[in-house]
Amino acid sequence: MNTQQVRTRFAPSPTGYVHIGSLRTALFAFLYARHFGGVNVLRIEDTDQTRKVDGAIENLLQVMQALGVSFDEGVVLDDDQLKQEGEYGPYIQSERLEIYKEYSQKLLDQGKAYFCYCSPQRLTELRAEQTALKKPPMYDGACRYLTQEEREQKLEELELQGLSPVIRQKIPKDGITVLQDLIYGEIKYDNALLDDHILIKSDGFPTYHFAVVVDDHLMQITHVIRGEEWVPSTPKHILLYEAFGWDAPKFAHLPLILNPDKSKLSKRQGDVSLEDFLSKGYLPEALVNFIAFLGWNPKTEQELFSMDDLIANFDLVKVNKSGAVFDPVKLDWMNSLYIRQKSNQQILELVKPFLLDAQVKIEDYDEQFLLAIIEIEKDRLKILADITKHIDYYFAVPEYDSSILIWKKADAPTTLEVLTKLENHLKTFSEEQWFSLDMIESSIKQWIGDNGYDNGTVLWPLRVALSGLERSPNPFELLWVLYKKGQTAEDIFQRISQAISKLG
Repeated sequence: MNTQQVRTRFAPSPTGYVHIGSLRTALFAFLYARHFGGVNVLRIEDTDQTRKVDGAIENLLQVMQALGVSFDEGVVLDDDQLKQEGEYGPYIQSERLEIYKEYSQKLLDQGKAYFCYCSPQRLTELRAEQTALKKPPMYDGACRYLTQEEREQKLEELELQGLSPVIRQKIPKDGITVLQDLIYGEIKYDNALLDDHILIKSDGFPTYHFAVVVDDHLMQITHVIRGEEWVPSTPKHILLYEAFGWDAPKFAHLPLILNPDKSKLSKRQGDVSLEDFLSKGYLPEALVNFIAFLGWNPKTEQELFSMDDLIANFDLVKVNKSGAVFDPVKLDWMNSLYIRQKSNQQILELVKPFLLDAQVKIEDYDEQFLLAIIEIEKDRLKILADITKHIDYYFAVPEYDSSILIWKKADAPTTLEVLTKLENHLKTFSEEQWFSLDMIESSIKQWIGDNGYDNGTVLWPLRVALSGLERSPNPFELLWVLYKKGQTAEDIFQRISQAISKLG
């Protein structure tokens, strides 16, 4: 095996959406390869054809591309067409069946694997019996020591049922297998407690356990980075490497991703697919930053990391052993920071799809008006989809109950008086004043003081008149934005006149 260059791989199954856990595995493999100047490979593990989803590979590659996780070798998307690049292909397991057949035959020839003729019915009954006796369900080795005559008889019986035998690994029944994990350290396994698992299924397809070992060796993978759930399977993989006489790669198993209640994050609990997050307006760079911190600690106070920062700082020694909590509140906070780092023009382009989904005919409005909305609303955005919350009042005169116009320390006659006089004051504004948020605010506050009013008595009904809401941007911001709608105050005075009519 080439030990001079780091070679990592991401090997997903094409079963649908991209899970948060899958992205973390892909991201960590990518970061590790990039940090050490190595190669990152994408291999598709589709040996379980019953779970294969059409278009899943293309979707995976599109998501990874959007997030900035790239592959140097393996399956790639070129002009919307799947291609394979590299000298160790094919990189799709269903296209490697002859390879698995060749290597399983080597184990059979060496007596390190054997045909198993047990019917599915017998195996089901065996598991039920072991479960009833509170024993761990595992194969009992019934076919391990069959004579040639017995094998021929068993094969004939199986074929009469229209079935084919499987191939099992002959696990050593004594000794200890040691996993030197880069994250969890040394883990020892008693070989006597490992069952003879299946390598080649009755349909001729390999199991994950067999294919992954053959592929990682032939593709010269130096570091296998995957989830903690694969730890119990790793001693069987190590024994396969030993059976072939191959050096095993280094293993790094990532801690589980947990919900805030410490339960395992699963596809059945909330939105855990990348497509869901992207469609709601989480920025790719925020998702990458957040997911990089699920189990990895850079040992610094810095929290916002660009992809280049992550590559420069990433190492497996900084990955924690304990479970990583997926905190949606922190993700929202981080995403809001990334949104605020962008220019108003960039944010406008990003939110346009959400505005269109909300039936906003953005082509009918001047861009300066839309940019003004962004200026006022951007600090309130946790996700891009938030732009559609409570923005109707920018585009249409709002409807509301007249009762909410009156400030808690005022009454209807006073409110009517205030809005009537304020309307006249606003009509004295020059274009320069309307285009300056500071001048709008200072002029109105000066007017409030000169007339002996308190802020609430004036600003509360003005806010409601402009937005129709008790909670909205402040009235100075609303005036500043609404003037840009048509470069006139006509819309503003229409709203104030409506409020006066409601009070009258």
